[in-house]
Amino acid sequence: MSAARVFVARLAGTTVFDPVGDRVGKVRDVLVVYRKNDPPRVVGLIVEIPGKRRVFLSIGRVTSIGSGQIITNGIINVRRFEQRGGEVRVIAELLGRRVVFADGTGEATIEDVAIEETETGDWAVSQLFVRKPKTGPSPFGKGATTFVSWNEVREKQNRGEAQSAEQLIATYSELKPADLANTLLDLPQQRMLEVAEELPDDRLADVLEEMPESEQVQILAQLNDDRAADVLDQMQPDDAADLIAQLSDERGEHLLELMQPEEAEDVRMLLSYNPDTAGGLMTTEPIIVSADATVAEGLALIRRHELAPALGAAVCVTLPPYEAPTGRFLGVVHFQRMLRYPPHVRLGTLLDPGLEPVTADTSAAEVSRILASYNLVSVPVVDEKYRLVGVVTIDDVLDYLLPDDWRSQDEDDPVKRAEPSDETGSIRIVNGRRGGSGTR
Repeated sequence: MSAARVFVARLAGTTVFDPVGDRVGKVRDVLVVYRKNDPPRVVGLIVEIPGKRRVFLSIGRVTSIGSGQIITNGIINVRRFEQRGGEVRVIAELLGRRVVFADGTGEATIEDVAIEETETGDWAVSQLFVRKPKTGPSPFGKGATTFVSWNEVREKQNRGEAQSAEQLIATYSELKPADLANTLLDLPQQRMLEVAEELPDDRLADVLEEMPESEQVQILAQLNDDRAADVLDQMQPDDAADLIAQLSDERGEHLLELMQPEEAEDVRMLLSYNPDTAGGLMTTEPIIVSADATVAEGLALIRRHELAPALGAAVCVTLPPYEAPTGRFLGVVHFQRMLRYPPHVRLGTLLDPGLEPVTADTSAAEVSRILASYNLVSVPVVDEKYRLVGVVTIDDVLDYLLPDDWRSQDEDDPVKRAEPSDETGSIRIVNGRRGGSGTR
């Protein structure tokens, strides 16, 4: 194994390969155990494999760390990772902790941890990259940074004091919302709540949309009402409605009163529908244009980076007004059809004549059949006056059809044994909580 010093924060997201170059997954954290006199010893990596499952990879099964990749010897256990007592996740639990210098010269915050292979073949923490407090009166800039060995500092954690979550948030800043949600769900409960409280409103809103309802409610319960209302404002109306529906009537109504009036109005409308109907599944923010809008204008609207792919698959054409509930619904234009025509062509001439909207009281089962039968990613929803009130997208239907705990379910439980010969270089899946030799 290469013996170069490796900084753990830079390992986050690094791809793990088997001996023949097939991708296994991505590193999400490094697991260490403390020792009485020596620096913490690395016991393994927490790796996210396809299916969003996090598994344990013993450090003894790693043959190379470096050059932006990690190579294993081909043996990995796909049983979902569970943290044992005495184990510490470096990124999730160690970064951001405060330490004091053993020589009494002050304190600092851990911003990164370096691990290195020892002469005996083990991996251990070799250095800490720490930042000292700011000394000048200027509100700009940060304190000085330095490298220290593990024995030059000791951790400082006052009783009842919450551990800083800023460094963890910075480390995972590039993660997609679904990946960050899974990362938070793997943290100890108190740590998850601390990190959630530190996230910006829009980022927390995106993460909550990817979490099971029980964790959504739990996190929202930790926020004061003003902050909770701000986060709900940033969520998609259908997701916000689903979350508010899980709260007590008293708190739900109070949060609706604190939300922006336009956002609250959309959520109230969604709450008025049965959750098992198109009205209960739909989002109220599709792309809506006039019949005179051009192909160029339609393509410009679906290019917005914040737009969900399913909502960008088509634009809805209506009479004014152009916010739900709109004027009379005229039809939809699929983005692929727009790509086939010159920029100046009017969208009113490109409507899909075969796509009929559903009504708000159409059952969720019927909506799913329509999407499957016609290979659609969304279907428009109209009221009794044929006004567009929203669209149901394929992700809404999948959330409805999948079991409530689908985000935390194992894909195969119990894990099936599949053991190709080692000569093939394939990953060998083994039973048991963790793969490897079984020793630490």
